[in-house]
Amino acid sequence: MAETVGFVSTRFAGNDGVSLESAKWAEVLWDFGHVSYWYGGKLDRHPDVSMCVPEAFFGHPENEYINRRIWGRRHRSAHVNSRIRELAEYLKFSLYKFSEKFTLSFMVIENALTIPMHVPFGIALTEFLHETGMPSVIHHHDFYWERDRFSVNAVSDLLDMAFPPRLAEMQHVVINQSAREQLAWRKGVPATLVPNVLNFENPPLPPDSYCADVREQIGLSEDDVMILQPTRVIPRKGIEHAIDLVEQLGDPRYKLVISHEAGDEGMEYAGVVKELASKANVDMKIVSTRIGEFRHLNSKGQKVYTLWDLYQHADLVTYPSLYEGFGNAFLEAIYFKVPLLVNRYSIFTRDIEPKGFSVMVMNGIITRKVVEETRRVLENKQYKKKMVEHNYSLARRFYSYKVLHNNLEVLIDNVKGV
Repeated sequence: MAETVGFVSTRFAGNDGVSLESAKWAEVLWDFGHVSYWYGGKLDRHPDVSMCVPEAFFGHPENEYINRRIWGRRHRSAHVNSRIRELAEYLKFSLYKFSEKFTLSFMVIENALTIPMHVPFGIALTEFLHETGMPSVIHHHDFYWERDRFSVNAVSDLLDMAFPPRLAEMQHVVINQSAREQLAWRKGVPATLVPNVLNFENPPLPPDSYCADVREQIGLSEDDVMILQPTRVIPRKGIEHAIDLVEQLGDPRYKLVISHEAGDEGMEYAGVVKELASKANVDMKIVSTRIGEFRHLNSKGQKVYTLWDLYQHADLVTYPSLYEGFGNAFLEAIYFKVPLLVNRYSIFTRDIEPKGFSVMVMNGIITRKVVEETRRVLENKQYKKKMVEHNYSLARRFYSYKVLHNNLEVLIDNVKGV
């Protein structure tokens, strides 16, 4: 029987993990005949199937006002408490409207009850679910206890209540084994492990005419080797290691291409990275102005490409992250059959590496062995082909839409049976 599913988060827009994975879930849910609707403070979903409530966005001025007064301190004032309460009540009312407008059968809450970027929204969702008994799947991507910036706070009572809440009607989902164990230990809540996925049953189409000139347009010559860092320029991405790798490779043909700009948490780091590249004589290109969420022409009449266009032309992907909740760039590189260098961040070490993927692995530093293995991959086409085909086959087994389909089938049965 077809169900109406309400996806709820602070934002469904862009290429962040929550927006990308929720779209994949909705695509697979459609296979069951389930129709998805969207609620968020910032949306790129079609207006006919969504409800945009700007106050639900974590970047809304009212929420930013509250955040400045609850993080990094131990006490909150009565005035701040009142502002939290008022915003929560407004958002709860909007959730009732959303549920009624689309006659929802159940909800999928995407990270809004996991990381407290928007505490009033977490309260609103918790109270709405308490009051309605709405069956729900709570999809957790990264918990507040995994982020140092939330460790000192004036809302410990609210975090305990709403991030996440504990209700019988809820099915909790996590994306890695560590999160599953921490949730059980801290909250006494069991969870289903559903990894991030890609549609490995359907390989990407060959590069088309639109992106045929992407290398030229971002400043690469025909003989250059594109080493792609497909991330934002923020400290936890470990981009200094990618610079070190290119420096040690010692070939001017090797160019480091970074797909995204710094954003609001890495401006100082971006300056450091640029200085490091300059001192190492590494040709580093940050091409964020030419990469967008969709293809179009910018105000100068220049082509804007997508991240997937870059993957189509990359020779190597660097992924030296210090921490990731899962690692979408890892799957994307494998999907486009690009070899990659990976730092052994904790989730990779525990959840991904044991599967047997063939990648260049570093343990916090770029060693001579890592450099030589990378050079071999870049210069030996047969070796490279064997590596990427092996990785694709493994990913199809462990991280495909079929895996997601099987997990969602069980979750839906559980939700409907509550």
